[in-house]
Amino acid sequence: MKQSILFFVFLWAAFSLRAQNVEAFFNKTDTFLKIHVVNGKVAYEAIKKDTKALEELMNIGETISIEKSEELVYQSFWINAYNLAVIKGVVDNYPINSPLDVSGFFDKTTFNLASKKVTLNDIEHKLLRAQFNDARFHFVLVCGAIGCPPLISEAYLPETLETQLEQQTKLALNGDFIRVNFKKNRVEVSQIMEWYKEDFTMHGSTEIDFINQYRADVISSTFKLRYFPYNWSINKQ
Repeated sequence: MKQSILFFVFLWAAFSLRAQNVEAFFNKTDTFLKIHVVNGKVAYEAIKKDTKALEELMNIGETISIEKSEELVYQSFWINAYNLAVIKGVVDNYPINSPLDVSGFFDKTTFNLASKKVTLNDIEHKLLRAQFNDARFHFVLVCGAIGCPPLISEAYLPETLETQLEQQTKLALNGDFIRVNFKKNRVEVSQIMEWYKEDFTMHGSTEIDFINQYRADVISSTFKLRYFPYNWSINKQ
């Protein structure tokens, strides 16, 4: 009986500590982004001068235990983790003009997160895209460049994630992510939709079908679709 009680006490303590770490990660990420992100631009220079808050976040992120079965917690964690890892990758090499200035920025540099050693590509392609059929990830994962959808100045949270995914997708597809010329029956979109076409054309739909789910002004299916060049300049303040 005593052993059973001790076992359950241990389980409770472990669960409690895990919950505290997850909550701390989300809360501190929210505070960090509110301080250092304005209108989608990141204060890399200020973070470089004092990396304590960022390092603390990365250290907490390393201790997190997360399961795919907790879908909203899992997705929120890895979206935030990706965006923070991008910021750390830039800050570690700052000043730079583009994340592409750093060799292996996306596929070689590793981060210790949730007891895993992962690259940015691992997070995006293996831990998120490969696990969930949701093209909206492309509007919340911010790669440190102006061509990305803007980084928001708050954390993605399990209780608000669905709303945040919808909101950021709508903002992008009614904003700079797309250029519509109604006179010439033409629409130009970010190269993101070219690189990940399979994500936007699932279930037999077209890219324009996907766009129209979120557009205030619907685009005709007869419009010609083109892609404009991606701007890899850094998204600094």
